[in-house]
Amino acid sequence: MICRSVANDRFSVWKLGITHVLNAAHGKMHCQGSHEFYGSTVEYYGVPADDSPSFNLSVYFHACADYIKEVLSSPGERVLVHCAVGVSRSASLVLAYLMIHQHLSLLDAIKAVKQHRWIFPNRGFLKQLRALDASLRRTERR
Repeated sequence: MICRSVANDRFSVWKLGITHVLNAAHGKMHCQGSHEFYGSTVEYYGVPADDSPSFNLSVYFHACADYIKEVLSSPGERVLVHCAVGVSRSASLVLAYLMIHQHLSLLDAIKAVKQHRWIFPNRGFLKQLRALDASLRRTERR
């Protein structure tokens, strides 16, 4: 997860070896991001999420987690997950990935991410992540 300053700089994206971009603030002010912006060398996935506690980000959890997994499963591929500030929307999608595909609890996912960067998902996203955590735990017990 990186904030928009790096994501909006194609040279930085290239220099970091980023091959895929997941923009959790697609179409929002100050978040460039599109197929046209990055060109043919970077695959782009845009999620038009608002950083609002009432926004239902959970509808994107599985699709984004699958996208991240697919990229990370390919040798030499790197994914940049970003939003406007890099602490709520993008963090929530990365947490969902860790929960869905790395089988971490929400608490363990938060701890893992916080070892690398400060995150602060809004209360609505945390509620949705708690619901995902409960759902995944129920599925594991079956």
